[in-house]
Amino acid sequence: MKPHLVCVGGEDHALRIPFFMEVRDRGFQITAVSTCDGASFLRHGIAHRRYGFDRFSSGGGKAGVIRMLRGLMAELRPDIAQSFDTKPNLLTPLAARGQVPVVRTINGLGWTFSSHAPRALMLRPVFCGLQWLASSWTAATVFQNREDQTFFEKYRLLGYSEKRIIAGSGIDIGAFAAARHLGPSAATMRQEFGLQSAEVVMFVGRLTRQKGIPTLLKAVPKVLAKRPNARFVLIGPRQSEGPFAVEESEIRRLGADVAVLGKRQDVPALLGMADVFAFPTEYREGIPRVLLEAGLAGLPIVASRMPGCTDVVQDGWNGYLVAPRDPEALADCIVDLLSDRERAKVMGGRTAALVRQRFALAGVVDQYCDLYRSVLAAKARGGLAQSPATDRVAKRRLGEARR
Repeated sequence: MKPHLVCVGGEDHALRIPFFMEVRDRGFQITAVSTCDGASFLRHGIAHRRYGFDRFSSGGGKAGVIRMLRGLMAELRPDIAQSFDTKPNLLTPLAARGQVPVVRTINGLGWTFSSHAPRALMLRPVFCGLQWLASSWTAATVFQNREDQTFFEKYRLLGYSEKRIIAGSGIDIGAFAAARHLGPSAATMRQEFGLQSAEVVMFVGRLTRQKGIPTLLKAVPKVLAKRPNARFVLIGPRQSEGPFAVEESEIRRLGADVAVLGKRQDVPALLGMADVFAFPTEYREGIPRVLLEAGLAGLPIVASRMPGCTDVVQDGWNGYLVAPRDPEALADCIVDLLSDRERAKVMGGRTAALVRQRFALAGVVDQYCDLYRSVLAAKARGGLAQSPATDRVAKRRLGEARR
């Protein structure tokens, strides 16, 4: 029988459907567990179960979610579980408690380790304590960049689990190209949004402070002072982002120079009308998928010098890296790329080649399937994931955490 892999994630889990389909083609039975609607999964023949938690909450309620996940694990009876995203990475091992080997993917350390806000500083030791506890029931930990692995090693958050670096969840290059080909032309989309002859600077992502939207908005007038024909296009959700969302008034004050398109399903086609991709994130990212998509679209990128971004952008070679929260530097680099279109085109071509070489879906899935088979082989031998000694350590840690 095919080994049953249960993959647990959050509300963006549907973005991993190409990954799940590729893993399924390699001989695994897949069930996705997420907080989002299951329609997208079912359209692709992927079994889906829903669970719920508030991604903005750092307080109680986790015990109920752990019980829910434990019930799902008992019902689904997987051979191996895979978790993505911050809270699922904590909750899934605590729910499995060694009954199922868990592989967790650390796709960035996010707001808690990027923000200097008092609440973020207060939550850091809590986060580390929970990761330390979860590591007791983790068979393997995957990092998307070396900075995150170094952090976990420094603070001893790995336990006895195997560790690997796998660069992102992969991007389906053929599907991206097909989506661009089947979508409207760049000229048509520019006409639709009134951007016919404009120099288009595009951002794709959540419209939050942590993604650097305030920095980007401060850069707008600085860019326009030198490139008056520039226009900024922001793509992504805002209203769903709770306390992290940038205020609508901050965007509106810039008038028609900034267009907000909201969450879109046609990002590959939309990228075709851009000249520069800006990503001023303040997050500790994993490997930002939007940078890979911008790269495949052949766009030069200006991104923050943050973990994850530095794995895609090499400063001065295929784009520019700037300090987070520095609108002057961000504006200068955008102006530089808009002013030298031939150089910008060369940089964008380098990014496209890099994405095809390092981040293609097939190669990433090869690495994950190799890891899954390694974990399953260890389980069959009575290895670490099921070890009584490991379970004793975990129970002792749980007792210490409760005290």
